[in-house]
Amino acid sequence: MASNATSEGTSDTKSEAKTEKPDGRKRRWREHKIARREELVDGTLAAIRLRGRDIGMDEIASEIGISKTVLYRYFTDKSDLTTATMSRYVETTLAPRIYLAISEQLDEYSLTRAVITAYVETVATDPEVYLYVMSNNANSNRDVVAESERMIAELLATVLGERLRARQMDSGGSVPWAFAIVGAVQLATHWWISNKSMSAEDLIDYLSMMTWGGIHGVAMANGSPAKFNSQPPPLVDEQAREERASQEPGTAD
Repeated sequence: MASNATSEGTSDTKSEAKTEKPDGRKRRWREHKIARREELVDGTLAAIRLRGRDIGMDEIASEIGISKTVLYRYFTDKSDLTTATMSRYVETTLAPRIYLAISEQLDEYSLTRAVITAYVETVATDPEVYLYVMSNNANSNRDVVAESERMIAELLATVLGERLRARQMDSGGSVPWAFAIVGAVQLATHWWISNKSMSAEDLIDYLSMMTWGGIHGVAMANGSPAKFNSQPPPLVDEQAREERASQEPGTAD
């Protein structure tokens, strides 16, 4: 009886294993669907670059060379496609360029300018994709944008913290400083790409001056809010301004 019970138990175990074994066809279909979605998203990016930010689902399908029915087989709706497009853009274009700039072994000012330049130029070279995503900015797309900003800010916070500690300064504010810098640059670039009232070079100059002014002010206070609050510096150092004015052409006594 014991032998029979053991045999039955072994048989039951084998039966359960067969039942629980993943269906190979389902796995292959999932892999195919993932790969196909990526192909269609890449096709969507190309279509947006060609047709512009106002492109619709019919035009996207036409540019890719499929029917809209096929497009909806892989994406539930336009929001789903837009979210996937934004994720792909961040993953393959925006994030790598920002990470490359941050990883460069540069002095602090050059690093600040390099990161700002990478962001502005990435948006400037792909304005239609950026504006397409922002103009179809449903909640899910905002989540993608927020997640990309968070990743960049956290990386920047690590760099800020390391460099402040290397100078024996208070690094406690590195995280909010990083998020403030990323938020300011992103919002200013969004304003700029929507109206182009100045050149990209001018925008980079202004953002670099603003950001570096903040970083310089933090360094002057050793990163300490207490030290800064105890004696906030004047807006303009009058003595330094007078010295600069005396050195300018045409200001001789």
